[in-house]
Amino acid sequence: MPDPQKSLPPYQSSGSMRLLAEQAFSRAAGAPLLNGNRVDLLIDGQANFDAWLGAIRSAQSSILFENYIFRDDELTRGIRDALVERARAGVKVMIIRDWLGCLGQSGQGLWQPLLAAGGEVRTFNPPNLGSPFGWVSRDHRKLLVVDAAIGFLGGVCVSAKWLGDEKKGIAPWRDTGVAVRGPAVGDLAASFAETWSQLGSELPPGFLDPFHSIEIAGNTDLRVIATLPSMAGLYRLDQLIAAMARQRLWLTDAYFVGIAPYVQALSAAARDGVDVRLLVPGTSDIPAVGRLSRAGYRPLLEAGIRVFEWNGSMLHAKTAVADGRWSRVGSSNLNIMSWMGNCELDISVEDQEFAQGMERQYETDLQNATEIVLSERSRICLLRQQARRRKRFARQGGSSGRAAAGALRLANSMGAAITNRRMLGPAESISLGGGGLLLAATGTIAAIWPKSIAWPLAVLSFWFASILLARFFSARKRTRQADRPDDHRAD
Repeated sequence: MPDPQKSLPPYQSSGSMRLLAEQAFSRAAGAPLLNGNRVDLLIDGQANFDAWLGAIRSAQSSILFENYIFRDDELTRGIRDALVERARAGVKVMIIRDWLGCLGQSGQGLWQPLLAAGGEVRTFNPPNLGSPFGWVSRDHRKLLVVDAAIGFLGGVCVSAKWLGDEKKGIAPWRDTGVAVRGPAVGDLAASFAETWSQLGSELPPGFLDPFHSIEIAGNTDLRVIATLPSMAGLYRLDQLIAAMARQRLWLTDAYFVGIAPYVQALSAAARDGVDVRLLVPGTSDIPAVGRLSRAGYRPLLEAGIRVFEWNGSMLHAKTAVADGRWSRVGSSNLNIMSWMGNCELDISVEDQEFAQGMERQYETDLQNATEIVLSERSRICLLRQQARRRKRFARQGGSSGRAAAGALRLANSMGAAITNRRMLGPAESISLGGGGLLLAATGTIAAIWPKSIAWPLAVLSFWFASILLARFFSARKRTRQADRPDDHRAD
């Protein structure tokens, strides 16, 4: 007879363990568990766009819309026109667009009708000479909050690309979003308000008051994880889930470039008997990321992780489901930019019914995917290598985890080769040739045309120096003003 405790994830096995796990989840994610919500899955672009338009047209007080890409096409103009109509009716409409995401996709002209109707549009992180590398951080969120009634989030951008092109034989993109009702909508609105305040004046006083008393809409528990640059709440949570999963951990990701600690966590789970699966695009809209992702397959396969490639036009979903009890849906990809560099928005759902729906969708997706496997020769070589490693580590007292923690990024591989700090795996060694050629080309240019290297370095040095000195004098001025005693004079 199966152990009833083993059929549940560790955070459900007992009351005390659940309290400890809930505390760990809250601290890792930096987000409390919110009760009394309803969450509905929205599969692919059309379902999301239809739900967005329905909610927008019924708006009575406010529409908060934040997205990485607004593409100037028929679909987006239709959504904009619905926003214009609501703005003319007195609804407060506020838009946050990302500068880089919209670069080449749309300009301010798209929003002139909305601005004329009284709406507001702000752009996240346009180029700034005072912050030369600030452009790296992006607002990658996909969020729509209508009144204090409903919120939408997921991976879908505002673009007709998600609908495919029937005339050209391009299938719709595969993506996942959710509609959220209940108290969690207040946290979604608060995440929008935080970004809005960074781009200008804050929301009007009392604007968020209706979001503080939203009635219970269901029985789903969830966390709203609104990450900011240099915050790693979702990364810590993903690591924790990988460590706590007991039976299944099924991941879908559009731009997977796993860093070494996360690859090690997944590998450790797989070696411990967890059914770890990763579904990624077969054809990526960013080919360079697709190639980088493929370069990291071997360490995953060697650890027993099953990797699948989507056979459709583009897989853009970012989801996870573990043990039929925990799920995640949002805008975050499994790479360092999403975990550490961008503004992202996800929900972590702790509900068995929702997770089972996620698992059913995952199994449906696998019917249109191809599994990537090691060749017979590679499997034989792998078994021999593993046997040799076990003997070597048994003699040396080493850890097998180190061998499975191969880095997927070029810089890490090159660092390992140069410092000779560990043995490189087959997948990592492939990237060294490109890195070596790049460095050889740079050295050749520096030797033949030294000014081509020296002048850019000089310009960058003076640029950074001027920025640092300007901030130094500004900080000194503020310090002197703060230290200056108040001048009290008699009337």
